[in-house]
Amino acid sequence: MLVSATEMLKKARDGKYAVGQFNINNLEWTKAILLTAQECNSPVILGVSEGAGKYMTGFETVAAMVAAMDKSLGITVPVALHLDHGSYEGCYKCIKAGFTSIMFDGSHFPIEENVAKTTELVNVAHNLGLSIEAEVGSIGGEEDGVVGAGECADPNECKMIADLGVDFLAAGIGNIHGKYPENWAGLSFETLAAVNEKVGEMPLVLHGGTGIPDDMIKKAISLGVAKINVNTECQLSFQEATREYIEAGKDQQGKGFDPRKLLNPGFEAIKAKVKEKMELFGSVDKA
Repeated sequence: MLVSATEMLKKARDGKYAVGQFNINNLEWTKAILLTAQECNSPVILGVSEGAGKYMTGFETVAAMVAAMDKSLGITVPVALHLDHGSYEGCYKCIKAGFTSIMFDGSHFPIEENVAKTTELVNVAHNLGLSIEAEVGSIGGEEDGVVGAGECADPNECKMIADLGVDFLAAGIGNIHGKYPENWAGLSFETLAAVNEKVGEMPLVLHGGTGIPDDMIKKAISLGVAKINVNTECQLSFQEATREYIEAGKDQQGKGFDPRKLLNPGFEAIKAKVKEKMELFGSVDKA
């Protein structure tokens, strides 16, 4: 059931759990995540980066695939199709394509420009019934050419953006995309607590969910995080399961080379990882 992410994240914030955003890269990813959400009776957010959208031949293709799959699989749990780390131009492309939610990442702009562009996009999104996420501070690492050093967000700037009427807010608290280095200092819960106090009931978003220890995840949820993004862990699980299948020579047995057989171990690995995360985040049976 395709919906905006607004209500599911309000419920998550009030219920002290988080909804997982799992990025999709192809049909197998999408099918695995949708089926697992249905089996776990969990709301879910399908994240699409601009790079993944381009890889899948455009946002219109992605939106059509998700809508058709949602219907053909008989999905009844709430599903939001969400642009991840969107540019100003990318947001308009996804709105036109039929996404139900967008993220405008203006964190690399001066705060005045971030405010101006976010204000415009909030009005457009809400007039069409879409939810919108914004970002303050930066997420470390690189995502589709946007490089962040992992600076912690300014709580006052977070309030400025939250007051524009966004539905949920990503605030940099020392989190990064990809694998965390061994010398990572951990999440800044001092920053998160200060942001949470400033923005009131606004659901907060934790990007870079891969590799954050479970106790930190649970503490972040207790401090207002209602959406947690996971991508790298699914990629690693898919890669490891596919490698094991090939190195075991199973692709050489019978019709093991059939793409449907070759991709199935990775598909099942994604399902297992998504279920594991939904259980950790507390979203099982919350649809």
